[in-house]
Formats: sequence, structure tokens, C-alpha cells
Amino acid sequence: MKKIHVLLGLLTLLFLLVACGKSEEKDVVKVGIRSSELKTWEYIKEQAAKEDLELVLVTFSAQFDPNQALAEDEVDINAFQHVAYLNLFNTNNDTDLQAIGTTIMAPIGLYSNKYSSLADIKEGAKIAVPNDPSNWGRALLLLQEYDLLTVSDDFDGNGGEDRIKDNPKNLTLLPVDGATTPRVMEDADFAVINNGVAVEAGLLLKDAIIHENETAKPFINVIVAKAEDKDNTILKQVVDIYQREDTADFIQEISKGNYIPVKMSLEELASWKKFYSY
Repeated sequence: MKKIHVLLGLLTLLFLLVACGKSEEKDVVKVGIRSSELKTWEYIKEQAAKEDLELVLVTFSAQFDPNQALAEDEVDINAFQHVAYLNLFNTNNDTDLQAIGTTIMAPIGLYSNKYSSLADIKEGAKIAVPNDPSNWGRALLLLQEYDLLTVSDDFDGNGGEDRIKDNPKNLTLLPVDGATTPRVMEDADFAVINNGVAVEAGLLLKDAIIHENETAKPFINVIVAKAEDKDNTILKQVVDIYQREDTADFIQEISKGNYIPVKMSLEELASWKKFYSY
């Protein structure tokens, strides 16, 4: 009889250990990011842990594209790019990575050391723009959004002098290395400066004369997954945590207003190419 009691006790202990082990199990999601997004994702990781969801943050340097890591199953999702970049990657690499949720916009802006309003943009004004095709195109779209010029009918998002259809003020665009745009303001009237470059130069989004808004859909950043995982409920949970109001408040606080949190449906986002003919 004593042996039976001992055996029952051992079985009960084993059952409790197995039950406890199951209750402590967590879903794990590997997230590929750049270091600039680390603080935001550390916050989201903390929120996810409260819901038994473990996020493993994998930070990639500028030399490695997190899309490649996603395509090769090194991560489950990534969050570092805007829609236009994702589209270009898929086209160039014959992949089918898909946006599963919006995150932020890191707007480019028009800055000046000499002027403070759109009214100051006179005939023939000199405007420095980043010289890489993607950001040059983005600069053109910013100027178009504020009726300063019109891009060509076949515009594909990439910049160049030949991509300008109408330039009523005869603006002189000066393509320069994007990293030097804050310094070039000394020689030009205005400069279109990338968000990250502006922050490094001590410029805030509120200092910009004009800047992109949520209407610039091609440049809304997204969380991305492989096509077969786009409806995964665990990944959707990550998107939900990112898009909550408290996350938006955190992002605006740590970025000092330089990032704009964006919660937009994927259906609405799908029309992003229409912005090229704004």
C-alpha cells in the first residue's frame, strides 16, 4: 500500500511539472530590424511578453538586407522599410514578401537656414536634393505634393531631371550626396533632407517648412512577412501591439515627434502607386 501511495505521489508530481511547463510555453517570433528601431521594438517586446509572446530581436547592419534574411527564413518578420522599397526588392529578387501591417513614417522635409515658409520659394530658387534615385524621386514627390512642380506621367518613384514634367517656378534642383544635405543649406536656398540625416544634424521635423504626411503612401513603413505567413494569427498579434495607442505615444516621445505612427488598413495601403500621380 505504501508503494502505491509513493507511486501516486510521483505521478501527481510529474503531472504538475508537465502542466507547469505547458503554462510557461511562449510563442516565439524573430523580428529583423535596424538599430534605429531598437528602442521601439524593445518596448513592443516588453508588451508582447505580457501576452506570453516572446520576440527575439535580430539587428542587421546596413551591409545586410533584412529582406534577404526573411526570404531565407532567418527571421519570421522584419520592420525597417517602406512600401516602395519592399516592392523594388520583390521585383529585383523574384520574391513575394508582403506587408502585414503599417508602422511609422519617417518623413523627409524641406529645410532652410534662410527662409521659413513656402511663400519664400521664389522664381529660380536653388533646392538641394539627395542624389540617389529613390530619395531624389521622393524629393520630387514632396515638391509636387505642395504644387511646386509636377513629375512625369510615367514616374516610377525614381528621381532625375528628366522626371520633371512641369516646373512653373523654374526651380534649380541641386543633386548632392544625401548625407551632406544639411551642410549644403549654406549654399542653396533650401534642402530636402532625409529624416535620419536631419536628426543627426540636430534638425527636428517641426523645423521643416514642409514635410511628408500619411498621404505619401509609398513611404509608409511596414511590418513584412513571407506570403504564406501573411494571415498568421501570432504575427497579426505583433502588428496589433505595434499599432496600439500607447505604442504610438512611446514612439512620438522617443523620436521627439520625428516619426509619425501610422495605422492604415492594408486595403487602403494597396493604392500606394496612385500617389505618384498626385
